[in-house]
Amino acid sequence: MRVAEIAREHGWRIVEEPIPNVGPDEVLVEVRACGVCASELALVASAEEPRRLGHEPAGVVVEIGRNVTAVRLGDRVTGRFAPSYAEYVTAAERDVVILPDSIPFHLALGEPLACLVEAERRCRTTLGGSVAVVGLGFMGIGFIRLLRLRGVGRIVGVDPRDDARMAAIEAGADAAYDPEDLPDHLRLTRYEDWPGTRGVDLAIEASGTQAGLTLAGELVQAHGTLAILASHGTREVVVGMWNWKAIDVVNAHVRDPRRLHESMRVGIELLESGQFDFSPLVTHRYPLADIGKAFTDLRGKPNGFIKAVLDIPGSLG
Repeated sequence: MRVAEIAREHGWRIVEEPIPNVGPDEVLVEVRACGVCASELALVASAEEPRRLGHEPAGVVVEIGRNVTAVRLGDRVTGRFAPSYAEYVTAAERDVVILPDSIPFHLALGEPLACLVEAERRCRTTLGGSVAVVGLGFMGIGFIRLLRLRGVGRIVGVDPRDDARMAAIEAGADAAYDPEDLPDHLRLTRYEDWPGTRGVDLAIEASGTQAGLTLAGELVQAHGTLAILASHGTREVVVGMWNWKAIDVVNAHVRDPRRLHESMRVGIELLESGQFDFSPLVTHRYPLADIGKAFTDLRGKPNGFIKAVLDIPGSLG
């Protein structure tokens, strides 16, 4: 099989190796598509030794272990299993979610879908409430689409890119602003301006940047909620402002495999019913051989870019 790996000394390359053996509680998945995740950019940049990535796969089960009972040969599946920038990958049966036939592989990205659903569950959204989403990439715009299912009153998107703001409006945001052009009433940064009507009930940090995290903290009203959806490294936070505003800070990530699995199942049901749609968000598709270009575009974000997916046909037929 072919598998992609990255190291600083050679960049991305495709290598060939035997298809992995399946353990008694595992299945072998022929990967048909795998989403390219922004959280991997830092891993790519720091890869001194060959590293294999990919954790947003969808594909077909082509072999099962002797103890597997809930998954069958030929099942279409998704889940969080890695490394999935490859033609085949093994997965524990407990990590697999069955896909309906109606969802194309390139739109059946279970892992990011589960992260969105779990984040929405952990954020205290209320009917008629106000929300600001800082960072209008794949996760930010996906979150806006989920918020609309909750009956949120007003959603504001924030991003410096014109095309990202337009995509947010199309996804259901009521307004979208460049960070430099935010109306004053959306920020609450001084104790002297409280009490009043400044800020939003819920601010979502989806940019993964220091500037985005700082801004999201400024947008939350007193006793509101700041939810960190994007991946972050070391950051500086204005704890004093968070403190006097008495905000709740929610880490909107999920690590418990059981919770991830359940949120993934719910997300797949939303896709199947048509209540949620990934198709406007998957804007760029590449063959496995062009994985380097996919990551270049993910980093540089050409006009209209939201999400990259690798199409990976298997070699077993």
